[in-house]
Amino acid sequence: MIGKLLGNRYEILEQLGGGGMAIVYKGRDAFLNRLVTIKTLRPEFSSDQDFTRRFRREAQAVASLSHPNIVSIYDVGQEAGLQYLVMEYIDGEDLKSIIRREGKLEPARAGEIARQVCDALEHAHENNIVHRDVKPHNILITKTGRAKLTDFGIAREATAATCTQTDTIVGTVHYLSPEQARGEVAGPKSDLYALGVVLYEMLTGRVPFAGDSPIAVAIKHIQEEPQPPDQVNPAVPPALSAAVMRAMQKNPDRRFASAREMSRALEDALMEDTGETTRFIPMDDMATRVLTPPVKNETKNGHRPSRRQLPRYLGRVILAAVLLGLFTGAGLWWHNYFNVPEIQVPSVIGQPEADAVNKLAALGLNTVVRQEPSDKVEAGRVIAQDIGPDSPKVKPPRTITLTVSSGQELKEVPNLYQLSPQDARARLADKGLQLADPVRQGYSDQVDQGYIYQQDPAPGKQVPPGTPVTVYVSQGSKPQQIQVPSLAGMTLDQAGTALAGAGLKLDPNVQQADSTDYPRGQVISQNPAANTAVVPGTAVQVTISRGPGPIKHAASVEVDVPNDGKKHQVRISVTDSQGTRDVYNSTQAPGDVVVYKVQYYGRGTIKVFLDNNMIKEQTVS
Repeated sequence: MIGKLLGNRYEILEQLGGGGMAIVYKGRDAFLNRLVTIKTLRPEFSSDQDFTRRFRREAQAVASLSHPNIVSIYDVGQEAGLQYLVMEYIDGEDLKSIIRREGKLEPARAGEIARQVCDALEHAHENNIVHRDVKPHNILITKTGRAKLTDFGIAREATAATCTQTDTIVGTVHYLSPEQARGEVAGPKSDLYALGVVLYEMLTGRVPFAGDSPIAVAIKHIQEEPQPPDQVNPAVPPALSAAVMRAMQKNPDRRFASAREMSRALEDALMEDTGETTRFIPMDDMATRVLTPPVKNETKNGHRPSRRQLPRYLGRVILAAVLLGLFTGAGLWWHNYFNVPEIQVPSVIGQPEADAVNKLAALGLNTVVRQEPSDKVEAGRVIAQDIGPDSPKVKPPRTITLTVSSGQELKEVPNLYQLSPQDARARLADKGLQLADPVRQGYSDQVDQGYIYQQDPAPGKQVPPGTPVTVYVSQGSKPQQIQVPSLAGMTLDQAGTALAGAGLKLDPNVQQADSTDYPRGQVISQNPAANTAVVPGTAVQVTISRGPGPIKHAASVEVDVPNDGKKHQVRISVTDSQGTRDVYNSTQAPGDVVVYKVQYYGRGTIKVFLDNNMIKEQTVS
């Protein structure tokens, strides 16, 4: 595989690793000249059409995600029966390797990694994607310390028969939620349970449950309670340990409601550990000072006085001063904090953010602003507030949380290039968009027949949910086109010869019609018409005349020959339903007058030439 070029674009450079289902390579995108990760399915899975179809659908769903903590999928393809994914290349190592090398991680570092994974899961869950296989092996840590979640949903199609065949599946059992172990459908809270196990392992250096077989481990997930992390590692803060235990509750309803809630709980636990949640700062450092009275270095006899020689009342004075300062400071703090009158928080819903913040600040209230999309409220205006007119009165400087509209939630149009209409419909549905009806068609030299070569709106454009996306499906390369020759006035044999010379053919279904313009047996009309552009091999249908044909007419033509002492050639031609022909051609003496009666059929055109120069043209009927 090394050196192979996939999709005429991705060059395989070296193998990075492999598992029971796939092999991972380091590659290079020849178009963009950047490093990429290429994952190929093993042959036993690539030959299963049902599995490969689900593999592509899963890959397309994950490709719709865009988050700094999720490994981006750039492309998905197939070549010679080989299914492959092209992903973002991460210069780092997986979390499992770090734990194996370093053992227990510092609580702050472990919590921060878990919080980044929470952010990734929150984005995925909001897009209705459940990972189902969160484990340290699928969490990559970059050189700068950023966590990247990878391998979304691909391993979920493995059958139970593989559980005893690979270490990969055995390892996965250690992070399996109780509902998955019971064979139930995994949901977003199953991911939170698995992340709780990962955090447990980071804090303690070991997984919460171990056993002789995958079945034994799965049963422990269902029946046993793990030892709290702070009992295994006393360095783990109790609040952080409690967050891990909540994430690993057997009942999903007792876990965190969402990845966002779990992230906040971890943040609070880490802040509590560092002492940043509550700080007592003196109100005035200058309010009370105890100044040590100056002591002379020596007494009159030149000796330094001992502590015993100080007056006894001096200690009492110092103690009284300290107590006085403490009581004075406490009294001021009590007055300034508890003697503040309570106020009713006014409603600022519907107001612009700046106006709402200023209005609350004028009352001595602090504000915290969070953004939330809204289809009903204009961007920049307040949607909700956690404390308002219907809430109890508060004391300034209470903090009021304002929810401000970020405007209508927009969806990014995915890239549908070279997808089938069916795959495009599925990818659009995952993004909350729809495929426009009807699907349009056209010719393309770059895209195979049956696949999309153009779309509107373009990829990457932000549009409202439900927007229809028009796609154009290739009919293959545009065929060469030729013009149909004019067959009017020809016989069938002449018409067939003319069409064959142009790369066309005569339709055997010949029609007949009465005509006074064309003699019997001549072509009256044709379909397609003359000069129409058609593809080679097109059959042209003709209609021939069955008579009676055009009526014979006669017209008199008079030609005055110049009297210049020279002889001149006089030629008269006629064009009618029987074609074009010369009816008079003679050399005349100077000054002659030629009078000739021309016969024609139907409508005709008479032309007179003097020395091969046309001097007269006349249409007759």
